[in-house]
Amino acid sequence: MTRVVVDASVAVKWLIPEEFSAHARMLLSTDYQLLAPDLLSAELGNALWKKHRRRELDSRTATRLLRDFSRIPIELHPAGHWANAALALALRYGVTVYDALYLALAAGNRSTLVTADRRLHDTCREGRLGLLVGWIGQMPEA
Repeated sequence: MTRVVVDASVAVKWLIPEEFSAHARMLLSTDYQLLAPDLLSAELGNALWKKHRRRELDSRTATRLLRDFSRIPIELHPAGHWANAALALALRYGVTVYDALYLALAAGNRSTLVTADRRLHDTCREGRLGLLVGWIGQMPEA
């Protein structure tokens, strides 16, 4: 079983059909053990809120989708445990502390962060962080 860290950009694709949703669904197979900092639920909720504000989702659907997410088997880790490492990564590499929490968790668990956040992926692609980050589009499709 392959351990991977996933961020909200991937989680939203499990719930809403978008580009790379089929790739993201591959991570839901039993071949993968999913990890994330516990802020994932809040970030996903915020993404659903934004889609509601843009009139892409009604409030009932957004609420149901967040409830559906809670059924996905994902190992959530306390963000506070990774905060110091995340701040160090953010300061060194110029990523947000939020994004760095996912990176710190991946580094601490000898796994890869799979993201659909192009900016984050491109920022991390070069150098040592490139070993920690995978692009969702490189996953096989479900």
